[in-house]
Amino acid sequence: MSNLLKVGQIVGTHGIRGEVRVYPLTDYKERFEELKWVYMDGESDEKYHIKGVKYKKNMVILNIKEINTCNDAETYRDKYLYIDRENARELPEDTYFIRDLIGIEVFTTENEYIGKIENVIQTSANDIYEIKIEGKKSPALIPAVGEFVKEVNISEKKMIIKLIEGLIE
Repeated sequence: MSNLLKVGQIVGTHGIRGEVRVYPLTDYKERFEELKWVYMDGESDEKYHIKGVKYKKNMVILNIKEINTCNDAETYRDKYLYIDRENARELPEDTYFIRDLIGIEVFTTENEYIGKIENVIQTSANDIYEIKIEGKKSPALIPAVGEFVKEVNISEKKMIIKLIEGLIE
């Protein structure tokens, strides 16, 4: 498991003083108020210090000390923002970081191997696990709800699902 967690993506600039518009990749966008700094794109250990946080609709507007002009801010478009795992919020029971779910092996309740989680699609209703199945072009899409997901063990990198007819073609 990596030590960095993705919390947002810079999608544009805001104003002329170098503020950036961030699409939050967290369930709790007010989380940015608790952060003193972030890493940019996980490329280096350089910290970008947060001076201010505002909100506009579903976006977070960040004033970052190291970004001072609109032109500077534009160079960061599409970059992801990361935090150290130890700065992460404690998750409620049966909630997981997406980073920890990627690569987990998926089995049925009868211990039949299905595949590995390749991606997590976030929707307004619930997340959907995209499972890569060997020999199949299209991934299986499993809703992340208790009806289907029976057990998740992050330390063993294993998930058990209840398979119903038509769930996996």
